[in-house]
Amino acid sequence: MDWANVINNPYLKDLPFKIELNKWGKILMSPASNHHGILQSEAVFYLRNQLPAGRVIVECSINTADGVKVADVAWASHEFMQANGETTPYQQAPEICIEIVSPSNTQAEMDEKIQLYLERGAVEVWICQSDGVVRHFSREGQLTQSDLTKESVHLM
Repeated sequence: MDWANVINNPYLKDLPFKIELNKWGKILMSPASNHHGILQSEAVFYLRNQLPAGRVIVECSINTADGVKVADVAWASHEFMQANGETTPYQQAPEICIEIVSPSNTQAEMDEKIQLYLERGAVEVWICQSDGVVRHFSREGQLTQSDLTKESVHLM
């Protein structure tokens, strides 16, 4: 299955959880709690206020080496948007990709997503824990704060 089949499939349109594809085209599903949605909306609000010269994207699909992954929230510069528009999925990752950790996520899964987004061109990947504490990563490794917002982010 490819991403166009997923987004056009009437049976998959109204599911209450995130869908991703692995590199073999198999569907991966992650249920999202209301707490997850609250953290997601806090990330959107934060990015809109701190980085107004760009676009915030919720459920941003990115084609990675391990299939299509969907960042919970992403921030894309105007330059990124001019180059990539609303292509679905993006072949390149926006500058910031944020994953909100769910109880079903493992550390290995989060580590892999960090690498996949960075390999596709993300400048930073943010991992938001259930308490709202955000860990920031770049190609150099974990950061003490975001280089793009110049802050250590806490979403709660």
